[in-house]
Formats: sequence, C-alpha cells, structure tokens
Amino acid sequence: MLDDRPMNTGRSIIVGLVLLGSFPAMDTRAQDPAERGRALLQGNCARCHAIGKIDVSPLKAAPPFRIIGQSYDLDKFARYLTRGIASSHPDMPEFRFGEDDADAVVAYLRTIQE
Repeated sequence: MLDDRPMNTGRSIIVGLVLLGSFPAMDTRAQDPAERGRALLQGNCARCHAIGKIDVSPLKAAPPFRIIGQSYDLDKFARYLTRGIASSHPDMPEFRFGEDDADAVVAYLRTIQE
C-alpha cells in the first residue's frame, strides 16, 4: 500500500538543498566593474605595465597605470578604449574594448590613481 502522506519536512529540506547545490554560485566580485576592469588589465596589459597601486612595470618604458590620469582625462578614457588605444612603441599592440569592458577598466583605474 502506498503512503499518501506528504513528504516529511526533513526530506523536503534535503531535496531543496540538493536543488540549490546544483546551481552555480554567483560571484559578486565578477559583477563589480572595478574587479572586472582589473582582470581585463591583468590579462591584457600586466606583462608590460604595472596595474596596481605600488607595483613596478615589468617593461621599464611602460608607464604604470596608477599615473594614467595625469596624461588622460579618465572621464573620456573609456571612449579612447572603445575606439582603440595604440602607441608609437613597437611592442605595444592596439587594444580595443567593448563599452562595458572599457567602463570596467576606467572604474578600476579610478581606484588606483595617485
């Protein structure tokens, strides 16, 4: 004979926890524009430029990003990034970011300016 009683509370909690565990956890840092901007700079620029508040650029000729606000207006810098950043230095490739990524980079740059 089948039991027609509702599932007990203990089993309901276990089933709920199993279902919750099957969804990926959201990383709030991944949603933070400044953190995303830092990750973009780490992946694209850090082999030559210092991207932090106190680190030294691996390539001496590459200025640290903490002083970029002295040369560029950060209010306009996202636009430069979406149009493409190029340099006369032969080792620097041209970079072009989408709008969201450019805004994220600028959000991070604002956190490290001297």
